Amino acid sequence: MLRIKNRRRVVVGCGALALGMLVLVGGGLYLLQRKYDGDVRRVAGALPTQDRPSTGSGENWLLIGSDRREDIPSMGARADAIMLVHLSRRGDRLSVIAIPRDGWVPIPGHGTSKINAAFAYGGPRLLIRTVEQLTNVRVDHYAALDFNGFVQMTDALGGVDVTITKRTHDPKHDRTWEAGHQHLNGVEALDFVRQRWNLPAGDLDRIKRQQAFLHALEAKARDTRNPIKIDRFIRAATRSMTVDDSVSSGALRGLAHRLLKTSQMEYVTAPVAGTASRGDQSVVLLDDAGVRALFTAVRDDRVVDYVNRANAKNSVDAVR
Repeated sequence: MLRIKNRRRVVVGCGALALGMLVLVGGGLYLLQRKYDGDVRRVAGALPTQDRPSTGSGENWLLIGSDRREDIPSMGARADAIMLVHLSRRGDRLSVIAIPRDGWVPIPGHGTSKINAAFAYGGPRLLIRTVEQLTNVRVDHYAALDFNGFVQMTDALGGVDVTITKRTHDPKHDRTWEAGHQHLNGVEALDFVRQRWNLPAGDLDRIKRQQAFLHALEAKARDTRNPIKIDRFIRAATRSMTVDDSVSSGALRGLAHRLLKTSQMEYVTAPVAGTASRGDQSVVLLDDAGVRALFTAVRDDRVVDYVNRANAKNSVDAVR
């Protein structure tokens, strides 16, 4: 029971990749595409309606890993992985920007708290308002994936491959990772991305693991030619996915086309000043100046310039 509960704590935000795979059901598979689209759950009222940043250049999706299927706030619920995905206006670049879940930020109407608490207090809408207030970037769409979909998507593709730089033991989940190349099934991948114990940078190293997994899953999906695996992958993704109700089937197809033609990707973490204690909580303090610089670059559709200038790109080919 404890292991099941722990599994529900961490899910990588893989929604963009899952949405991208929907392009594979276009053309002559129209009826099947309608079935896939019908499996995607849409939540009403996810997007705020007032006091929002102006629209910038490009398109922004807020992707979360959710510990439950329903996106209705309840006590204890948390958005465990929070990523802002920016698609460039030209459609040739994708930037995946992780916001530490323990980031200590103002939450509208609730004072200052960890950013993932916004989801517990007010569901997707409050989380989006909090992210928009933090970044001054307008969120165009929202997507969430639950833990069941995470495991099933991985297994549908036959697992994923990652490289670990140093042997480490995870006492929380009693799993030891050997240095070198590792092939992970769904359950192993879930443990891989949820570890923070015995990692030098804790949650920040876990973010890099999450992004390394996302990169590996994206690569495996692109290389898969087996139609049965593709079908299982898409079904697992769409059955576990929630999006805001402004996302039409046409919007999904358009996004899918853009994602699959994207030639460049970068993985970034919002700048951090350090860690601290607030009461009995261990929190992450964000670097205000760095956050402003990064998200100004997002609004201006110049993330690559920021990444090169600040040397801010996370390595996803090998992680601790």
